[in-house]
Amino acid sequence: MKAIATLFAFVLLFSFDFHAQTQGIAYTAVGKGVATTFVTDYHALGINSSALGWGNEYDKKFTTGSTEFNLGIYSDSLNSDKLKQLFKSIRQSASGNEVDTAGWQAQREYAQDYLNTGVMMDLNFNWLGFSYQSEKLGGIAFNISENYTWYSRLNENTTDLIFNGRSASYFDSLTVVFGTDTSMIANNVNLSSDTLDAVISGTASVPLNLTQFFDGTEIRFAWNRHYNFGYGRKVFKKDSVFALYAGIGGRFIQSMAMLNVGPEGIYSSFNPNYDIDYGAIANSNPSNFTQTGAIPKPVGSGYGVDLSVSAILFNKLKLAAAVNNIGSVTYTRNVYTVNDALVANMDVAGLSNYDLTNSVYNMLEDGGIISLVGEEKYTLRNAATYRLGASLQLGKLVHLGMDVVGPFDRDNPGSLANPVISLGGEIRVVKWLHLSAGYLGGGIYKHNIPVGINFVLGGGTYEFGISSRDALTFFLDGSNSISSAFGFARVRF
Repeated sequence: MKAIATLFAFVLLFSFDFHAQTQGIAYTAVGKGVATTFVTDYHALGINSSALGWGNEYDKKFTTGSTEFNLGIYSDSLNSDKLKQLFKSIRQSASGNEVDTAGWQAQREYAQDYLNTGVMMDLNFNWLGFSYQSEKLGGIAFNISENYTWYSRLNENTTDLIFNGRSASYFDSLTVVFGTDTSMIANNVNLSSDTLDAVISGTASVPLNLTQFFDGTEIRFAWNRHYNFGYGRKVFKKDSVFALYAGIGGRFIQSMAMLNVGPEGIYSSFNPNYDIDYGAIANSNPSNFTQTGAIPKPVGSGYGVDLSVSAILFNKLKLAAAVNNIGSVTYTRNVYTVNDALVANMDVAGLSNYDLTNSVYNMLEDGGIISLVGEEKYTLRNAATYRLGASLQLGKLVHLGMDVVGPFDRDNPGSLANPVISLGGEIRVVKWLHLSAGYLGGGIYKHNIPVGINFVLGGGTYEFGISSRDALTFFLDGSNSISSAFGFARVRF
């Protein structure tokens, strides 16, 4: 994908192979599967801001960190081998390397793989994090992170056109060019590769309108930069029996790209670095924006608000509840919606590899699936979540807990369909070696087994580690996810 190179080239090119891929939230919590009552310092931002008031167990006031990278790819149908092919294609596109291409038969197989298949990808990179925590003041924190999320589930028509393009079975007539001879032929599965290579457009004699065509298809894509902040402190304490904490946080959001396809309609806004050819319609778009640069410029901005409360009982049992990311993003550049017109023809070729994210070109470019209309602006509500967490400290060696994360408002586009429930914890083999494991399921996840290892040196001064949200990836060919997280630049003083 053309513009993702600016983001991916920095983080993906130095990432490990698939045994070191990453996902989700703070890498120290990924291996546990639970986070609400485990994270402190700037890792608590967007999860449980009241935890900033807890301080940290190492009696150090400052925590800083960077180079924390998390990536996960999940599916309810595709196995890990096919997910690896998906990521390989994305990374080749981002790095500018030559992308492996496939023939027509392989394209049809790709289409069958993705038909009615849920696919979710999320990538997070922490550029910089900082927190200060003290008994008197409480805790304040700030960090800057890059966030890339994709979710899709395609119906038969959408899958057909995205992967097979102008030669899709949806079109019963194909326009072909051999030399100087242009003619129209009937479409059928027995056409030779030479004939398919000569196709320049497909036409449907009985076309569907867009509402019918996309019925059952859902695509949620966003590339955002978050400037997160938070404050938490103790509000009440009774000896060592009970302590109550409250927190507030939020973020300023800059968005580089968005595609929203669902029952509420179809909307898009992409940075010019994506190099999408909108055709003549761009000239009449009131939000048309063409300025490019080495650093992609935002096409939208917005905010999110976090509220949380927690309690600690007998210095052993922690309970917490939070609502995160209440707010919205307003897009004011390259904003497009669609006409509910007939999907009658298409000039764009299909995808020749597993890179499903390149489908934005098949849909949005001039001659693609949909007919665009320029808009002045579009406001998209955030997919806010609620979190409930509890954990129990068993001596100094074992910390066990559970989390429930669900949609705060199911009507918000991209919200979780069902809550995600997780159990997990940490065992401290020695002071400097922490092992974690857990279980999570719900949402798009099936049965995931998180694992992690973290090294804490100098009494908490330096910390680094690696983890995965699903260890089954490494042992079962039929697993449905690929995930890991790492960080190696966390320092306390």
